[in-house]
Amino acid sequence: MSAAAPLIVPALKRHTATVIVAHGLGDSGAGWIWLAENMRRRSKFEEVAFIFPNAPNIPITINMGMRMPGWYDIKSLSDLNAREEDETGIFRSRDYFHNLIDQEIAKGIPANRIVIGGFSQGGAMSLLSSLTYKNKLGGIFSLSGYLLMHKKIADLMPADKPNKGTPIFMGHGDRDQVVDYKFGQMSRDELVKLGLNVDFRTYKGLTHSADPDEIDDLEAYLSKQIPPMGDKKLETSL
Repeated sequence: MSAAAPLIVPALKRHTATVIVAHGLGDSGAGWIWLAENMRRRSKFEEVAFIFPNAPNIPITINMGMRMPGWYDIKSLSDLNAREEDETGIFRSRDYFHNLIDQEIAKGIPANRIVIGGFSQGGAMSLLSSLTYKNKLGGIFSLSGYLLMHKKIADLMPADKPNKGTPIFMGHGDRDQVVDYKFGQMSRDELVKLGLNVDFRTYKGLTHSADPDEIDDLEAYLSKQIPPMGDKKLETSL
């Protein structure tokens, strides 16, 4: 996939965990680097490396075919049950995220110490990429996102469903004017039907953006999923 290299905020101490954060449509990895900077200013997650990937510039149908950073094309904003999805682009990006995870594992970071998440289109890709990954991950989060390929997701998941028990954090504003709040609710319901462990949080009055309370909740989630290891040995077996 032709795109700028990811931005990386390295761990300050021994690297024991990785968080991959995928941006939304028209944004870039730089647009979310504040998340790591905010945590670092408060001496949080010092063993964590943060990766902020950059989507390639592609034509986006709903924006009159203009090229912009996107993980896949969006043809309409209609109901999740009716919209036509760009499966080629979705699978291309899924493979890219799987490769990023593989690279971290090759560095010695266990899969269960790797978290993938994102905002809007990036949150949608994070859900799909994690649920179709071959190994159990440390965490999955989606902010103002939704479930892609919900009619096929069960068949796309590995037979042993390694991430069936991985806690999923979803945050959504009830005034979201881009990804309708009901789409977030519908996505949660679909995930629950699959037997997945979903913590869905509603943020009153929030539009299509991140909220300080939401970020605090995400921070608490990350603290639970990838706590500091200190001098403990990393278990790299899969």
